[in-house]
Amino acid sequence: MITKRHITALLSCLILACSALAQELKSPDGQLKMNFRIADNGTPTYQLFYKGKEVIKPSKMGIELEGNTTKMEFGAEADIKQEQKDVKTSLYDRFSVASTSTNSFDETWQPVWGERKNIRNNYNELAVKLVQQETNREMVVRFRLFNDGLGFRYEFPQQKNLVYLTIKEERTQFAMTGDHTAFWIPGDYDTQEYDYTTSKLSEIRGLMKSAITPNSSQTVFSPTGVQTSLMMKSKDGLYINIHEAALVNYACMHLNLDDKNFVFESWLTPDADGTKGHLQAPAQTPWRTVMVSDDARNILASSLTLNLNEPCKIEDTSWIKPIKYVGVWWEMITGKSEWSYTNDLPSIQLGKTDYTKVKPHNRHGATTENVKHYIDFAAKNGFNAVLVEGWNVGWEDWFGNSKDYVFDFVTPYPDFNVKEIQDYAKSKGVEMIMHHETSGSVRNYERHLDTAYTFMKKYGYNAVKSGYVGDILPRGEYHYSQWINNHYQYAIEKAADYKIMVNAHEAVRPTGICRTYPNLIGNESARGTEYQAFGGSKPNHVTILPFTRLIGGPMDYTPGIFEMDCHNGSHVNATIANQLALYVTMYSPLQMAADFPENYERFPDAFQFIKDVAVDWDDTKYLEAEPGQYITVARKAKNSNNWFIGNVAGEKGHTANISLSFLDAGKKYIATIYADAKDADYKKNPQAYEVRKVVVTNKSKLVQKSVPAGGFAVSIIQVTDKNKLKGLKNL
Repeated sequence: MITKRHITALLSCLILACSALAQELKSPDGQLKMNFRIADNGTPTYQLFYKGKEVIKPSKMGIELEGNTTKMEFGAEADIKQEQKDVKTSLYDRFSVASTSTNSFDETWQPVWGERKNIRNNYNELAVKLVQQETNREMVVRFRLFNDGLGFRYEFPQQKNLVYLTIKEERTQFAMTGDHTAFWIPGDYDTQEYDYTTSKLSEIRGLMKSAITPNSSQTVFSPTGVQTSLMMKSKDGLYINIHEAALVNYACMHLNLDDKNFVFESWLTPDADGTKGHLQAPAQTPWRTVMVSDDARNILASSLTLNLNEPCKIEDTSWIKPIKYVGVWWEMITGKSEWSYTNDLPSIQLGKTDYTKVKPHNRHGATTENVKHYIDFAAKNGFNAVLVEGWNVGWEDWFGNSKDYVFDFVTPYPDFNVKEIQDYAKSKGVEMIMHHETSGSVRNYERHLDTAYTFMKKYGYNAVKSGYVGDILPRGEYHYSQWINNHYQYAIEKAADYKIMVNAHEAVRPTGICRTYPNLIGNESARGTEYQAFGGSKPNHVTILPFTRLIGGPMDYTPGIFEMDCHNGSHVNATIANQLALYVTMYSPLQMAADFPENYERFPDAFQFIKDVAVDWDDTKYLEAEPGQYITVARKAKNSNNWFIGNVAGEKGHTANISLSFLDAGKKYIATIYADAKDADYKKNPQAYEVRKVVVTNKSKLVQKSVPAGGFAVSIIQVTDKNKLKGLKNL
C-alpha cells in the first residue's frame, strides 16, 4: 500500500530563504543545500553544498535556441525567415524572477520489480518562474533536493512568445571544485560500449585517444567530452555523480569539459540536421541530476533517478515478470556457430530470395534441434526462458550496408520451426524470448512493429531482445538523438499494448524510465560480457558499472562465463567466483546464464549458485564499495528470508570484512560460500574456486579474500530443521 504526504508550503524558512535575487533550498535532512541566484546579466545560476562543503561551484543555466520561436503562419514564410535574423535566441540571460513556489513531498511506493520492495521518495522542491524582459518569454526552473542529491529541469509553460523551440544547445553547467578523479568513457553520439578510464579531470584530454576503441557505430565529438552517468571522487573524499533522469522527447546529454577551469557543460546529441532537438510548449527537459555523498555506498543505494520519473502508467502489470534465462548467443559471439544460414548468397532480398534452394553452411546456431537442447537444459535447471538469435532470414548481409528493408521479424530460416519450438518449450514449462535485430534501420522496424508483436503473441513470446547495431537509418541520425530516443520510447509503449517485455540493446542508456514503463526490463547500453570475447574488458570494469551505467536502470550484462578461453582465441578477464558474484552486484530483473550448457555441467557445484540466486528482491544492503576497486552487496530474495551476497574485485583484489547483522535475530542460516581458491588467477587459473558451507546468524562476521578480477558469492538460506545443521561449523 502506498502511503503519501504531499504538502504545499507557501512560506517555510526550513525549505526556502529568499530575497529578490537569491533563494536557498535544503534537503529534508538538512545535509544538502542548493543556492539559486540570478547573476548581474540576468543569467540563472545554482550552487550545491554537502555538509557545508561546496560540491558544485556557481554554475550557469539555460538553453540557446535557433530561429523562430513563435507560431509560423502558412504563406508568411519569407517574412518569418527575415524576422529570424533579429530573434533573440538566448534562454540563458537577462532573466528576472517573477515568482517562486515551494513544495515538500514524501511517499513510499512499490516498484513492479526492483532492488527493494519499498522505495521512499522524499524531497523539498523549489520552482522559480523566470521572465526575460526583452522578449516577455517565461521559463520555469524546477529544483528537487533529496537527501542524496539534486535534480533540476527546465519547463516552458504555454505562452504567446515561446511556442516552438529549436534547440541549438543546452547551456547547463556543472562547475567542479577541483581536479577530481573521474571514471569516464568518451563522449559519443552512437555508443557507450567502452572500457572505463580512471584519471584526473585534467588528464582526460591526454588519454582520450587511447580511450576510444573500435565499435560498429561511433561518433566522438570532443577531446574532453565524456558520457553520463559520470562518477567522480574529490580529494576530500566526496563521491559525486552527474546524470539525467526521465529522458523523454529530448536528446541524450553528454558533458563537455573545460579542463582549465574544471567546468562541465551539457552537450546534447544532435539530430541529422545538426540541431539539438525540437519542442513545442508546454514542454520540459529531462532532469539533470547530481548525487553526492561521503560514502560510496550511498551512491549505489540511491533511488533518486527512479524517483524523478513518473509513476507506472501500465494499469495491469501482472504479466511483467523477472526472468532468468539461457540462450543461443554466446556460441555465436565466440565463433562456435553463426547467425546466418548460408554462404551461397552475396546478398539477399526479403520476399525474393528462396532459402530452400541454397546450400546451408551447417554452422547456423538457431536450428530446431539445437534450440531444443537449450530448452531441455533450461527445464532441467529451473530457468524461465530461452533466447534465440539468428532465427529469422536476412543475416547474410545484415550489417554495414545501409540497408533499409533488412529484416521482416516474422520469417524463419528453413531449419527453425517456430511452431514446433514453441510447442516443445511449452511442454517443458519454458518460455521463449524473441530477438529483433534492426541493424539500425529504425523506419523499417516501426513499419513492422505491430506485425512483429502480433507474431510474437501468436507463438507465445512475451519478451523481446531488440538490437540497434550499426549506423542509424534514416542516414545522418545518431543512436542518442531526440528522434531516435522517441523511437525507443515508442517501441516500449507499443510493446506494453501487446503485454510484451523489452530488453533493448545498443539503445540510449537508461534514465529511470523503467519506473513508468516497467515492461522495460533490461538494456545493454554499455560494454557487456560480449566484449570479453572481443579481446576482453579491464578487470575493474564490473566495479565501475554499478556507479555509472546502472545508475539509470538495470543492465543485461549476460554474466556466468565458466570457460574463460573462447573459441575465437579471446580470454575472459575474470574468475568463476567473480562471474557468480555478478548476479548480485550487477542488478537486473533479467539475468542470463550466458555460457554453453556443457560448461556448466563441468562445474555443477558452482553452477548451483546461478540456479539458486534470485532475480527480484525485497531489500538490498550495499556493504562495501569503492569505485574501480570493489563492491560487496547483500540482497534479500522477494517474499523470502533468504539472502544472497556478491563481491567483485578490481585489478588489486580485495579482502572483505562484513557483518551479517542484516539477518533476522534469533534465526540460523546455512551460508554456502563460493570463493576464489588461494591459487586462483584470472589469467592463468580462473577456474580455481572453493565451495564451503557454514552456519551463520545475525552476529556472524565474514572475512573473505578476492583475487584480482575475482570475487565471491554467498547464498544464505534460513533453516528451520535443526537436523540440516548437523556436521556444519559456525562461521
